[in-house]
Amino acid sequence: MARPSIAAPAVECVPNVSEGRDRAVIERLAEAIRSVDGVTLMNVHADADHHRAVFSFLGDPPRVEAAALTFAARAVELIDMRHQHGIHPRVGALDVLPFVPLAGVSMAETVALACRVGDALARRHAIPVYYYGDAARHPGRRTPRALRRGEYEGLAARLAAADGAPDAGPARFEPRTGAVLVGARGILVAFNVWLTTGDVAVAREIARTVRESSGGLPAVQAMGVLLASRGTAQVSMNLLDYRATSIAAVFDRVRDEARARGVGVSRSELVGVAPRAAFAGRTPASVGLAGFTLDLYLDTYLGREASGPA
Repeated sequence: MARPSIAAPAVECVPNVSEGRDRAVIERLAEAIRSVDGVTLMNVHADADHHRAVFSFLGDPPRVEAAALTFAARAVELIDMRHQHGIHPRVGALDVLPFVPLAGVSMAETVALACRVGDALARRHAIPVYYYGDAARHPGRRTPRALRRGEYEGLAARLAAADGAPDAGPARFEPRTGAVLVGARGILVAFNVWLTTGDVAVAREIARTVRESSGGLPAVQAMGVLLASRGTAQVSMNLLDYRATSIAAVFDRVRDEARARGVGVSRSELVGVAPRAAFAGRTPASVGLAGFTLDLYLDTYLGREASGPA
């Protein structure tokens, strides 16, 4: 299928919401993005066990800004955190809202865009906003992981603490919406590997060997989780810099660590889209991505060559 090609300047937005089960809600959120002319919704990925949906869209900065605000208003309207429980860490209904410069846009311009959106969300919806990544205003707030300590359940205490005040919006806990983390960052690849076991302890052991913070692969975050509805364990990963560690490298490491524990790999999963270069010359099938299609390459939307074995 032909896909629209986005000319420079181009920015990607990848909102993550704390809803992965209600298909009607997820579709209404997707429609909020589609309602903005000139924006391309590349992918929607929802998972019931993580209870999370990830939307990937791109366009020129003004249209992406408009779509992000439209999407955020719909998320605040539709998602109630008082009834939300899943395995993915989170602090709010619209949990993270990152912006990524792709072509003809500087990181400084992307930070300014993120801050305009965050400040507008704080004003319009009275939501506590924390800035992260290149938009962070405090050294200890550069990563979502740092800002999610205590998660939604600990957010009221965080907001009440002297060092927990948001960067924008009220320091007030609203149980329905929680808080939102708004950021500017480089391209991140979210990649999960499913194991042939339901033993989550094995997945956690493998995650420890893979993630950078435990001495593993550079620029890799990883956690081991149980997908209860499927009865299988998963190593869930973020590749913060695919040039430092590719999808191929992390897949091979997880596979080898699993084999060392007498476990196999059943499949892999890409959350959203990824640059072709992130595969380091390997085919998607060779890293467990069966049924991969060209519309999962970010290159497809930027007018770059994305043909070849899929």
